[in-house]
Amino acid sequence: MADINDDVFFATIVELNAGLRQKQFSAAELARAFSDRLERLGPHYNALALSLRDSALRKARQVDDDIKRGRWRGLLQGIPFAVKDLLAVAGQPTTWGAKPYAAQVFDYNATVVNRLDRTGAVLTGKLSMIELAGGPSYRYARASLQGPCLNPWDRTRWAGGSSSGSGAAVAAGLVPFALGSETSGSILTPSAFCGVTGLRPTYGLVSRHGAMALSWTMDKIGPMCRSAEDCGIVLEAIAGKDANDPASAGKSFYYAPQYARPVKDIVVGFAPVDFAEWPESSARPSLQTAFEQIKSLGVRLKEVRLPDLPYGALTSTIIAAEGSSVFEPLIQSGKVEELADPLQIAGLKAGLEIPASEYLKAMRIRSLVQAGFRELFAGVDVLLTPSRLTAAPKISQPLDRPRANAAPPPKDRGLTALIPAGNLAGIPALSLPCGFADGLPVAISLVGRPFSENLLLSVGREYQVRTDWHRRRPPAAS
Repeated sequence: MADINDDVFFATIVELNAGLRQKQFSAAELARAFSDRLERLGPHYNALALSLRDSALRKARQVDDDIKRGRWRGLLQGIPFAVKDLLAVAGQPTTWGAKPYAAQVFDYNATVVNRLDRTGAVLTGKLSMIELAGGPSYRYARASLQGPCLNPWDRTRWAGGSSSGSGAAVAAGLVPFALGSETSGSILTPSAFCGVTGLRPTYGLVSRHGAMALSWTMDKIGPMCRSAEDCGIVLEAIAGKDANDPASAGKSFYYAPQYARPVKDIVVGFAPVDFAEWPESSARPSLQTAFEQIKSLGVRLKEVRLPDLPYGALTSTIIAAEGSSVFEPLIQSGKVEELADPLQIAGLKAGLEIPASEYLKAMRIRSLVQAGFRELFAGVDVLLTPSRLTAAPKISQPLDRPRANAAPPPKDRGLTALIPAGNLAGIPALSLPCGFADGLPVAISLVGRPFSENLLLSVGREYQVRTDWHRRRPPAAS
C-alpha cells in the first residue's frame, strides 16, 4: 500500500502525474485516499454534496489498466477531482444546492464532466454550493442545502459563494482541483477567501451544457486549483466548442507556457487607490506587497480607471431578470418558498416584475461596458486588482452588512467594480493567493481581454514561481 500523506493531498497536478509515472502510488490508491479524505473532512466544512467513491474507484482501475499497457493520455490521467453540484452527472443527484431540487437526477453528464472523463481524470464527488448559485441575491452563508460552507482556515468564517464547496475542498486538500461557476464573482470570491488559485474563463470558452442556468448571458464554468499552471492544464481539457451550448464561442484553448510573451513587454493597468485605500486595513500590507512583487517581475505599469457606468445595477437587473425567467416554474409552483434564504425568495419573485424595457436598457448599456473595455485594453494588456477588499466574513454575519467602523469610502472608485464589470463584458480573470489578513487568505486578480487566458496564466505562473502563498496549507486541514 502506497504511503499517501499530506504532501500528496496538497500536491499539484504535475506532481501527482509524476508520482503515478514513478509508481509511487497507483490511480486506484490515489482515488481511494482522496475519497476517504473527502468523505471524512468534506462534512466537517459542509463542502460535500455527494461522494462518488464507487464510480471513482472503477474509473481509477481502468486508468491503472491503461498505464500498465503504456497508454498515457496526459497530465490529468488518474487525477481525482470534484465538481460543483450544478453540473449534471448521469444517474446521480444534481441538487443545485436547493431543497426543491434535492431529488433531481439527469440521465446525461455535463459536457465538462465528459471532457475530463476522456482525459482519464477521476471524478470523486460533487461539492456544495449556494442554492441556485445565489441568484439573484442572498443574505446569509447558510443559503445552501448543506448549510454554510466553512472556511478551512477558520471554520467560523465563510468559504465564499456560490462555488463555496469547490473553494473549501481544494483548500483543505480534499481534491487536487475542482470546477466552479461564476456569474458575478463566484469563482474569484471563494478562491480568494480560501487561498486557492481560480480562473474565470472568457464567456463562451467553456461549454455550460449540463450546468444549471442562472444567467445565460453571464454564466461561466472554470477551474479552481493549486496553481496557475494547474488552471491552464484543466482549462485546456474543458474548453472548446459545443453545439449543445448556444453561447459557445467555438474556440479551443491550448495551454502554451512555452510561448509566453516576455514579462518586460506586458503592460499592467492598475489604480493606486485599490491597494492603498479601498482594502480593509488588515489586508493592505499583503496586497501592497503583492503589487510590488508583480512590479518586480519587470512588467510596465500604467494607471487606469474604469468608465463611470452603473456596473452593479446592470448586473443585478440582468441576473434578476434572466434568473427569474429560468426559475419561473419554481416560482409559480410555490416551491420557491422551500429555499433557505428569504432574500433570495423575494428576489426571484421580484425578478418576474422587471419590465422588458428595463432589461433591454441594461443590455444596451452593457454594450457600452464592452466598448469601454475594448478601449481600455488598447493601452494595457492586463489589469491588476485585489480579488476582494476583505478577508472571509464570519458565517453568522449578514453578507449585505455595512463594514464595521468603516471610514467614508474613497471618492476614486479605482477598479473596485471589476467583478461586475468584467462579468458583464465576459472577460477572463485569474485569482492568485498573495498573503494573509488576520490569519485569513487574501488574493490579487489579473484580468485580461477576451481569450487572453494564456497571458494571465503566464503572469500568474511567474508570480507563483517567486512566491509560495499558493503552497500554504490550512493548519486545520492536515
